[in-house]
Amino acid sequence: MTQRKIVAVIVGGDSSEDVISYKSGAQVWESLDRALFEPYVVVLRGTSWRVNPTDASPEGAVLPVDLNDFSFTHPDGHPVRFDYALIEIHGTPGENGILQGYLELMHIPYSTCSPEVSALTFNKSLCKAVLREQEGIYLAKELLLRRGDPIPAPQDIINRLGLPFFIKPNASGSSFGVTKIKEANAETITRAIEAAFEESDAVMLEQFVDGREVSCGMMVAGGKEWILPVTELVSSNEFFDYEAKYEGACREVTPAELPEETVKRLNRATAAAYHALGCRSIVRVDFIIERTSGLPYFIEVNTTPGMSAASIVPQQWRAAGLTMQDAFTMLINETSK
Repeated sequence: MTQRKIVAVIVGGDSSEDVISYKSGAQVWESLDRALFEPYVVVLRGTSWRVNPTDASPEGAVLPVDLNDFSFTHPDGHPVRFDYALIEIHGTPGENGILQGYLELMHIPYSTCSPEVSALTFNKSLCKAVLREQEGIYLAKELLLRRGDPIPAPQDIINRLGLPFFIKPNASGSSFGVTKIKEANAETITRAIEAAFEESDAVMLEQFVDGREVSCGMMVAGGKEWILPVTELVSSNEFFDYEAKYEGACREVTPAELPEETVKRLNRATAAAYHALGCRSIVRVDFIIERTSGLPYFIEVNTTPGMSAASIVPQQWRAAGLTMQDAFTMLINETSK
């Protein structure tokens, strides 16, 4: 009988997205094939790493992790060293390469992109710079501000980006700190920039692209590339913000009701982004289909996409005929090589 692989489902983190991470981790923990894997939820918070030896609740994570070899002592007294890490932290340190760097040092295989690629894709401005010359990917105009930079006059911003435009953290997720600016009001713009700086050390001001928001999952697993069915995000709010993503203020249509040529164009753009950025495992690439031209404008790539009951990738797996159990078995096998 093959020995089960001991899997750390790592959740928590140091960003505003920890509550989402706990939901993703619980769903993943529940989904893993117990004939192949022995999963434990590991809650990471600052310098605290603790394991839940019995279930997926973060409250039950009471056993300390030995970071010297990524292990813990089971309540029955025997040592447990992890063979694999499923990273379900959204935001820092699970989405920006920091956690991946530690796992590389420990020689522990893990479920996401490399440290370098994770850091690149988490930085919206750098990510767009890499994709700027990619055929079939279109990019909104942007302006980057770092801490201490003077805030441009509203009219200067509008001359460059037009109205409306977005103010968003350059390195964050789940639309925390994102504001849609509709008028040239200096006070409103300053408050929005300050809110974005609470989530990131740099802030992106980005042109608004009018159109339909879609999300495209892609993974390499089981010896082949999977470009998953497209999801359209129909938000009741101004844009696909935290409430729309996680609190039901959005209708998600999978597969999206789009013309065949538009789906093919999105698939090509998704694959181009995946390969140009050096991604691996499962990622989710978000686009706006511009209303007049039908062209895909890149929004961002998510290298640790949500896996909760409300998340997009599990919907896309189901539409592709995959269960979460089968998908994770394939992904773990692929990224353990």
